[in-house]
Amino acid sequence: MFLFRWPSCCFLLAFHNTACGWVEYDDSEIICSQGLSECTVAAELPLGILESDAADVRKVTAKVELCCKDTAACKFCLLIGAELAIHVTEDVAKRLQSSSDTEMDATMSIASVTLCYKTPPTFPACKKVAFKVNPTKQKVANVSLVITNPSGVTFGSIVYVYPSKEMHPIGEVVAPSLNEVCSQNLQISIKECYVPTVSSVINQKGNQVELIFARRTQVCLQYEEDGRCQVSVAQQTIWKRKTIPLYSVTPCLCLQVWDDDDDKPRRSLSCPFKKTGFLQKNIWQNLTVSVGQGRMNDKGQMLLWNFSAPCRLEGEVWPCGWNGGHQCTEIEGFRQQLENTTWEQNRKNQWVRLGVFEYINLQLSPCVMVHLKRGNLQLGPFCYRQTARWRWNLLAVAGLLVITLTALMLCLLHNFVKKLASRSFQRGCMQIGRKGHIVLLSPPDVRDGVSEVCGLGSFLKSQGFSVSVDQWSRMEQVKLGPLPWLHSQLLHVKNLGGRAVLVLTRKALGLANEWHREALDGGDGNAPQSPYSDVFMASLCLILGDKQLGRTGERFLLVTFDHDVVQTPGGLPELFHGLHLFRLPSQMKTLLCELAREGKRKAECRKTKNGWKWVTLDHCWENSFSTQTSSKCSSEILK
Repeated sequence: MFLFRWPSCCFLLAFHNTACGWVEYDDSEIICSQGLSECTVAAELPLGILESDAADVRKVTAKVELCCKDTAACKFCLLIGAELAIHVTEDVAKRLQSSSDTEMDATMSIASVTLCYKTPPTFPACKKVAFKVNPTKQKVANVSLVITNPSGVTFGSIVYVYPSKEMHPIGEVVAPSLNEVCSQNLQISIKECYVPTVSSVINQKGNQVELIFARRTQVCLQYEEDGRCQVSVAQQTIWKRKTIPLYSVTPCLCLQVWDDDDDKPRRSLSCPFKKTGFLQKNIWQNLTVSVGQGRMNDKGQMLLWNFSAPCRLEGEVWPCGWNGGHQCTEIEGFRQQLENTTWEQNRKNQWVRLGVFEYINLQLSPCVMVHLKRGNLQLGPFCYRQTARWRWNLLAVAGLLVITLTALMLCLLHNFVKKLASRSFQRGCMQIGRKGHIVLLSPPDVRDGVSEVCGLGSFLKSQGFSVSVDQWSRMEQVKLGPLPWLHSQLLHVKNLGGRAVLVLTRKALGLANEWHREALDGGDGNAPQSPYSDVFMASLCLILGDKQLGRTGERFLLVTFDHDVVQTPGGLPELFHGLHLFRLPSQMKTLLCELAREGKRKAECRKTKNGWKWVTLDHCWENSFSTQTSSKCSSEILK
């Protein structure tokens, strides 16, 4: 298809005996046959060409070859051969009549022909060949034109050659393709023949095959040498991973590799796993056989079978029938061959072989057996009734899956409703208790927990309660006195609803226990030396009064920040029995709901005519206690 230097000489030798002396690599070269002299060649525009009447082109031949010189890059050369017909013009004839035999120049005529070529879609290019000829002695002549780097000519290009006098091309030649040039394995410098290489390393421990590239390349996987590359149909993106899962590698797996930088790069194809025997198991594990039934046009029964595998396989397929035992007996006369030429590749890049056994009695529950030549492996039987049972099993599994999902959705819905109800209940507790009044009373040893008591008061206030903390009212207590201040706060509790909250510590429990024991014994005792002792002792008196009137827990409740309080030896003092005790912060929500319900209940009671009977400080002094208790309360309050 193409020639190099010495074949080029042979091509030119047909036109000129001294053609083999041509060694130049200019843009264009002209070689004329005997009888022509002073041959020249020049570029000519394809429009408005003035032609000579002394010569016409009778025949044109052309060839495209690759011209190479030493270590320089090879170039395309267009070789055009033209057969010329020489004519005696009127001007030449007149000069012949007036000249003698010794005047040789008078018989020479200057002639020229123009040869053009074009490669779609490029614009035509022309070369004008001028020469001298003796028309009386030379009637036919040949010229050979060599054009280096012709415009628009590349690998596989179609070149049309024609003389300028012709309206249509009279010669056509095809340039050698890239694969044709590169397949010759010639020791020449052609950069287009370079293709990247890839090497593979099987990592059985990592269950993968590692691909090693020499440079940035792209790789396309295909099963069999004439298989389809794994290209995404939706995005048209080429597979570019550098590792392949070992389970997808089979002996017929091939790799197409090409350079990522070129627009139309040449690809190399290699199948490096052909002689890897242990990869045969990946074929068997990805092999499927399905069996079905059908009817022919004459209502005859037939058994359909579908065989798919990653690679094309050779072997045999035949039907068999169960005879009541554990073997499937072959039905004679139906064997079919599995051959390489009968396979087709589907969209999943699996090789598929379809077949049919006609006029099979399906009442015998026929099955299909497969024998593969490679590995001498026999597979089967594959029965179409088993396929039907498998469909029923699949339906049962789907139903069970629906039931499981329904139960799971019900559980999730139950938890959601439960959480929603809990949030609604907490929101309701906050809404109904926003107008209650809370009196927060500190223990005598409040210096050990000032931040906790103040923090609780601030939190209750942020929740919408009206809060009074004895620590916040020091100036008011100094002005009014501790007892009147407490009395006024309890009146707010009576009018607005709410509770008096007493904060307990271990020291407060001991003090309350001692106070209650002395109150029952009629002793005077020693009052604690604390800024809050008067308010704390008055609250103990009121708690005792409520207890004696059978109204325990109506106005007071207890909170503690110390979990060890409830584990005190002997438990809570008898004075605090019947009062609600809340451990903070773990029971903060329960405390809020309790305070909110109390505020709502007392707000409703204010609407009735019969109000509650409150145990005030006066009742504590006058009516609530027995004689011994009254003296105890009075003595402590006076102190």
